[in-house]
Amino acid sequence: MVWHALGGEGHNHAVVKAIDGVLILLIVLNILAVILESMEHLAVAHGPVFHAFDIASVAVFTIEYLLRLWTAVEEAEPRYHHPLWGRLRWAVSPMAIVDLISVLPFYLGYFLQFDLRAMRVLRVLRVLKLSRYSMAISVMVSVARQESRAIGAVMFVMMVVLVLTSSLMFLFEHRAQPHVFTDIPTAMWWSVVTLTTLGYGDMVPVTPLGRMLGGLTAILGVGMIALPAGVLASGFSEQMRQRREEYREAVARALEDGLLSRTERRRLEETRTTLGLSEDEAIRVLEAAVNKLCPHCGRAPHAE
Repeated sequence: MVWHALGGEGHNHAVVKAIDGVLILLIVLNILAVILESMEHLAVAHGPVFHAFDIASVAVFTIEYLLRLWTAVEEAEPRYHHPLWGRLRWAVSPMAIVDLISVLPFYLGYFLQFDLRAMRVLRVLRVLKLSRYSMAISVMVSVARQESRAIGAVMFVMMVVLVLTSSLMFLFEHRAQPHVFTDIPTAMWWSVVTLTTLGYGDMVPVTPLGRMLGGLTAILGVGMIALPAGVLASGFSEQMRQRREEYREAVARALEDGLLSRTERRRLEETRTTLGLSEDEAIRVLEAAVNKLCPHCGRAPHAE
């Protein structure tokens, strides 16, 4: 029951949606509290209120974490089914680590000496918990996994360009500006801000060769930024196409008998939510599938 309430079967049930809504609101209020508490006059005037709210939030997040840890054995994946090792495997999963990070700084403050201001700012890490409820982040994670090789190749090219341009700039500018381009790691800062087209102006080449290299690096930067953006855009488009196709197949299976029962509608809604499709997209897919049904028998054309 607890596993179901925490979204174990999706986020369609009213109780699950209510719990999700409360947790999302609490996370947003925590981030707002961190922002407001950074203002000194508010921190002085309302310090006890902020502290009490933090304790209450940590209590809720701790209970949530412990409940998720305890009910991890109910997950569909077999590797979580063992009473001990299953929970330990869940504890090192990405979302479990995010849940732990959201409360860990609070408890560490009682055992380790931390700057209190740093401790307060670390609470902003609770914004990572929103990734559990954001389908967009889920899609982007899937895109990153799907396009990991392409992204890795782009990052490798960027690292080669970074090392090459910074090394050449150090060679060209070190004698003219020994206190600016002191070494290659320092020159890498210039290369990074130039490749990303930021150009802070804190490190500017003055030699003819340095300026030529600076112009070439700026031009290369335009292409370097466009490469990962293009990879992610194409990967996102492909990921959404695959999800629509998966939903289309689920609709086709549900309509094999020409009827759509209440149970099948509920399962399709759960599938739609899991895949991150909008209601409009789901309706279009469903309408297209219904239009393909045989007008005489009401069955899908491929059905026997």
